[in-house]
Amino acid sequence: MKKIAFIIAYCATTAVEQSEKEINTIIHNWIRISRVKFGWITDFDRIITKYAKHFQLHKTLKGYKTTIHRVRFSSDGRNIVFVLGDNTIQICNIGLGKQIQKFKGHEHWIKAAEFSPDGQNIVSCSEDETIRLWNVKSGKEVIRFEGSLNPVHCVNFSPDGANIVSCSTDAIIRIWDVNSGNEIRQMEGLSEDLLYVQFSPNGRMLVSASEDNIMDLWDVSKGKRLRELKGHSGPVLCAKFSPDGKFIISCSEDNTIRIWEVQTVKELKVLCGHSGQVNDVKFFPDGQTIVSCSDDKTIRLWDAKTGKEIQILEGHSKEVTGLDISPNGNTIVSCSLDATIRIWK
Repeated sequence: MKKIAFIIAYCATTAVEQSEKEINTIIHNWIRISRVKFGWITDFDRIITKYAKHFQLHKTLKGYKTTIHRVRFSSDGRNIVFVLGDNTIQICNIGLGKQIQKFKGHEHWIKAAEFSPDGQNIVSCSEDETIRLWNVKSGKEVIRFEGSLNPVHCVNFSPDGANIVSCSTDAIIRIWDVNSGNEIRQMEGLSEDLLYVQFSPNGRMLVSASEDNIMDLWDVSKGKRLRELKGHSGPVLCAKFSPDGKFIISCSEDNTIRIWEVQTVKELKVLCGHSGQVNDVKFFPDGQTIVSCSDDKTIRLWDAKTGKEIQILEGHSKEVTGLDISPNGNTIVSCSLDATIRIWK
């Protein structure tokens, strides 16, 4: 194994004599096929991060007549759902690059759209004060969740798909039963405006993010606030659990990403590099890497352990508003105010 590492390292350091395509092929095979994680061979990793483009632009989906604000993969990684500025939602097959479904009904700005874990439905929320469940196959609205008298900023499914959680400008977190459409629990936050909420991987906790720069951890069964996470100096736009539920990543209008330990609520790392507000952030499925997007028009990859920047993906001509990672970790999808969706592999 050391001999292989030496040979590949030698190729990388003599890049002048090799084409970029050949170097990238070597590195692609090392990282993707051999499945070697960062940190395994420290010196070699330094060479990799210097010379490699771990992800490259694979495809650009164009032709949309309006801005795009949120994008999410289906659980099988074949389709993406995204929100457009004309108050519609679309599903596209990324292999074909073609629209397979379109949803109309919301009367005002749509803030989020997410696939159910089984991929059969999507849920969306809007400034029209409604949450709607749609059938992917028929494109029809199945259930309308009503109860909030304020714009709804975020909605997410529980890991088992039985419930959804939402947050709105009234600072109330609501949990809903998917089958009946009934509200089953309310949790009132201390902030005036909640911007994001998500279940933990085991469904027992929630993390919420707010306009007042604070995040909160919640006990789902008791409906009680557990701990407060403070550190950001601007509104927290997104907060998500790591795949194992032990950590949280957050992003903010203060241009930073922060990593927190759930058990101690201690801030572990501050990731700096973006020159504009950070709009979305997510752990890779293995929990080793983080990806983020920003108003600075870039997507950035970070080492979750060290907090160091690994790669910058450039291509969007305007603010990058959302991103997601395929379930196998091999594909990144991003959306932007430039009215394009870009697929990176």
